[in-house]
Amino acid sequence: METPITGRRLDRLPKAHLHLHFTGSMRHSTLVELAERRGVHLPQALVTEWPPRLRATDERGWFRFQRLYDIARSVLREPEDMYRLLREAAEDERAAGSGWLEIQVDPSGYAALFDGLTATLELVLDAARAAERDTGVGVGIMVAANRTRHPLDARALARLARQYAGRGVVSFGLNNDERRGRAREFEAAFRIARRAGLLSTPHGGELQGPLSVRECLDELEADRVGHGVRAVEDPYLVERIATQGVTLEICPTSNVGLGVFNELEHVPLRRLFDAGAPIALGTDDPLLFGPRLVEQYRIAREVFGFTDPELAELARMSIRGSGAPDSLKKEMLSGVEAWLAADPEAQD
Repeated sequence: METPITGRRLDRLPKAHLHLHFTGSMRHSTLVELAERRGVHLPQALVTEWPPRLRATDERGWFRFQRLYDIARSVLREPEDMYRLLREAAEDERAAGSGWLEIQVDPSGYAALFDGLTATLELVLDAARAAERDTGVGVGIMVAANRTRHPLDARALARLARQYAGRGVVSFGLNNDERRGRAREFEAAFRIARRAGLLSTPHGGELQGPLSVRECLDELEADRVGHGVRAVEDPYLVERIATQGVTLEICPTSNVGLGVFNELEHVPLRRLFDAGAPIALGTDDPLLFGPRLVEQYRIAREVFGFTDPELAELARMSIRGSGAPDSLKKEMLSGVEAWLAADPEAQD
C-alpha cells in the first residue's frame, strides 16, 4: 500500500469555495433525516448506494442526476430547512479552512414554496447572514439561471439579482446541461447583472467542449467559468484564459462522478494549472458526489503531486476570484502566507 503524500494540514489553509450548489451542499445525514420527517421516499442511490456514479455524459445519466437532485430538493419544505442547510454548509466550510463560501441558488426552484422569487431570495439571504453569524465564514449568494429554461426567465432572475447587489448577492451564474442551452442565448441577462456590478460566473466546458467556454468569454464576459475543464482541448483558449485571468472552478470528483472523465488522474487539473489558468477548486454537489472541499485539495496533492507552495497558490486563486469583500480577501491572503510559512511538523 502506498504511503499518502503528507505536508501542511489542508484544513488550516485559508481558501474560498466558489462552486457549490444550494441543494447539492446538503449533508447526506440531513437528507435522510428530513426525508423521513417529510415522508419522502429516497431511492437506493441516495441511501445505501451513496454516492452514486451518474455518468451524465449520456441522456440517461443526466436524467438520473436531475431526478436525484429534484428528490433531494423536495425535502426542503420549511424556512427552517433553508436556514439549516446554509448553517451546515458554512460549518462544513469552516472545518475545511474556508473563509468564504459563494453558494449558487436558483430561486425558481423554491419560489412555489416560499411565496415567489423575491421572498425566496430574501429567505436565502437571511439564512446566509445567520450562517455567517453562527460560523464566522463569509457567505455570498450567486443567483443562477437555468439554461434549460427560456432566456426571459434568466432576465427576470438577473433583474432580481440586481436589486440585491451589494446586499448579499455577489455573482450571477448559468447552470444545468450545456447541451440544452448555449451561453450566447443568455447574453441579455448577463448584461443586466454585469451592469449591477455582479461577477459573471456561468457554467461552461463540462459536458460540452471548448466552444462552450469560448461563448462564456465572448458573449457573457465571464469572470469565472464553472468547470471549464474541456478548455484544455484548445491550447489557444487556455492561453486566453490565463492571459485574461478568468478563473476556472474545477471540481475533480464531480467530473468523475458525472463521467466527464473516467478517472481522477484524467482530470486536467495539473495541465491547466501549469498553463497559467487561475483555478478555484470546488465540490459542485457533495450530496451526490461525496468528498467536500478539503478532499479536493488532498486530491491535488496526492493524485496530481501539488506541492504545498502550489496548493497555497490554488488557495490564493480561489480568494482572488471570489466575490468576497476586499478586506476579507486581504485577511485570507495573509492567512495563506502564514500557512506556508509555518513548520509542517508544528501543525497537529
